[in-house]
Amino acid sequence: MISRIKVINITHSIELLMSILVTSPCPESTVEELGIKNWPIWTCEASTFDWTYDDKETCLLLEGEVTVTPDGGQPVKFGAGDLVIFPAGMNCRWDVHRAVRKHYRFGD
Repeated sequence: MISRIKVINITHSIELLMSILVTSPCPESTVEELGIKNWPIWTCEASTFDWTYDDKETCLLLEGEVTVTPDGGQPVKFGAGDLVIFPAGMNCRWDVHRAVRKHYRFGD
């Protein structure tokens, strides 16, 4: 019985590691603490594309609306003002509903 519980906990931990984390809205204190306004900006018109995260990405959406669906996972919708963290190793599909403009950073 104990070994079964351990397997469930490990599986749950892996699922959490591969989750998209959204802070909505992102507090200004977090923007300042992370220095987000100094990060590069990426833009994208409305489109759909597949993406693989080789490294962890943290981003703050300045404009736009997106749904990202991890392979085998549930869709996650976010938009302007949201801080989003994508885990390294995640494969997903981006559905950009409204053009995106975001600050981004790869790594920790």
